[in-house]
Amino acid sequence: MGQKDEAEYRRKAFQGFQVDEALMKLAGPKAYFMHCLPAEKVTNGVVGAPYSIVFPQAENRMHAQNAIMLHLLGF
Repeated sequence: MGQKDEAEYRRKAFQGFQVDEALMKLAGPKAYFMHCLPAEKVTNGVVGAPYSIVFPQAENRMHAQNAIMLHLLGF
């Protein structure tokens, strides 16, 4: 994000790396999955799993951004 000139290099460097259900199982039963989205190197099964807090994280980020904007505007 923000490093578009490195995108192709990073695609090649991280080819074969992906967060999947097997990797999350290794993390243990208390692990949560977080991601700032868009999630390219993550399986749909991980994003939609009960241990994924991707969407609550995105919602909280939206509320925080709104609060910052209101503060900067003097409300």
